[in-house]
Amino acid sequence: MPLLCLIAIVGAFAGYPNSWVHFPPLALLFPAALGLMAFRAGSAAQAFRWSLLTGTLAHTACLYWVAGPVAQYGGLPWWLALPCPLAVSLVMGSYSAVFGWALHRAARRLSPSLLCLFAGLLWAALEQTGSWLFSGFPWFTLSVSFAPWPLFIQTASMVGAYGLSGLLVILVTSFLLWNTARSSRVIALGLCLLIVGFGAYRMAGFAPSGPEKQIALVQGNIDQSQKWEAAYQLETVRKYLNLSRKALAEGETRHQRRPATDLLIWPETSMPFYFQDAGVFGTQVREFVETTNVPLILGAPAYRETADFEFNFFNRAFLLTPGIDAPQWYDKVHLVPFGEYVPLNDWLPLEKLASGAGDFHPGTRLHPLEARGMRLGLLICYEAIFPELTQKRVSNGADVLVNISNDAWFGRSSAPFQHLAQTRMRAVEQCRWIARSTNTGISAFIDPLGRLVASTPLFSDEVLTWTVKPVHVTTFFHDAYRWLYNGIYAMAGLFLAWVILGPAVRRS
Repeated sequence: MPLLCLIAIVGAFAGYPNSWVHFPPLALLFPAALGLMAFRAGSAAQAFRWSLLTGTLAHTACLYWVAGPVAQYGGLPWWLALPCPLAVSLVMGSYSAVFGWALHRAARRLSPSLLCLFAGLLWAALEQTGSWLFSGFPWFTLSVSFAPWPLFIQTASMVGAYGLSGLLVILVTSFLLWNTARSSRVIALGLCLLIVGFGAYRMAGFAPSGPEKQIALVQGNIDQSQKWEAAYQLETVRKYLNLSRKALAEGETRHQRRPATDLLIWPETSMPFYFQDAGVFGTQVREFVETTNVPLILGAPAYRETADFEFNFFNRAFLLTPGIDAPQWYDKVHLVPFGEYVPLNDWLPLEKLASGAGDFHPGTRLHPLEARGMRLGLLICYEAIFPELTQKRVSNGADVLVNISNDAWFGRSSAPFQHLAQTRMRAVEQCRWIARSTNTGISAFIDPLGRLVASTPLFSDEVLTWTVKPVHVTTFFHDAYRWLYNGIYAMAGLFLAWVILGPAVRRS
């Protein structure tokens, strides 16, 4: 068991995106080790304990970076911050424990083919649960490990990221049972052909049509420890305006038309002040939009006064349109615990990581923002890791997705690479271009096949322009989203009930 635990940890770390070494197939060692533990355990309790330990340590290896922002920006001393990745991973490791326990029970009651199917359904159901339980944190989705290899993730357009994770676990389990029954070998070979064959078919046949729109991303690279200080506000505004002028000049040279750029995008909280108020900084930005005649998306904190003369604060994206005084806007609906609000703040001795405003409130408006013939579905920061949020944007008519983020919190850790990989899965699930503008990187353009067509390095001043095409067709995953989501739970639940209560099935 200890060797399997070590294999799982190494596989998870090296197979999931990180800043040192990444080889996606190694991620499959994680469910493979859990499966072998379940099969070899002497009891369901032993399978549960070893799977809990293994899952917790494997997640900790990938989420080590949590300690950094908690210590640097959350006000905790390092001796309290260092255990935080372990605490988060313990919650996520509990899903591994359920998987190991159930698989041990299932191995005694199900035939090899049904055991493979049950393993995949249970894994997918547990990943879905992780997207909403305790406010949701679906960061460690197995299929995301393959995001840098677009050929292997196209099936997500049919079954979603969680469904693809389930297929990968079915594949792993069938290899574990390779010598047990012929059906396991058939399943393994069939799934390999399905995943690779469908990926090749979709990538070869994809040819989007429609008008071209040029978008420019601006990466300001503003120091997180200084951005909220009033003395740096003017410098921040000037920097973004100068980089934007550079982006527009490059766009004109590239396309030889005026205006060459249809949309400028600045990152989340790029303006570290209340942009909605009248002021000299906001006026400079509005005059820039009018002068250049180019729409601009920017991030800034916002507020609304309530009936009892209190204030609700929001993490907002503004869309400024030339010739229109009132900006369009979108407020972040899924907030980061401890980053944008502190749960149980009367009991926990923690500060909110995001400065400059009180605890944020979630927004309620999900409609797209419209600019130059594009319907833009906004995703602020880690909203891009939730498939259901992207689903809602496209359901409301978004034909281009925009992700603005500030990953400066994470430093030069693996987190920016993991965040980007999650975002690439959303492009495949919904068949939409994603324009991703971040403060310190990684800013990127992601095509509807999840390919990274252009990106920036970390911690540098950058501008990035690319031509995208709004997409209006929807994927099978989008159309069948509710059926797939509920179906995974229903089938996993039926199998689980059989595993607990039903008789053993003859193995064949």
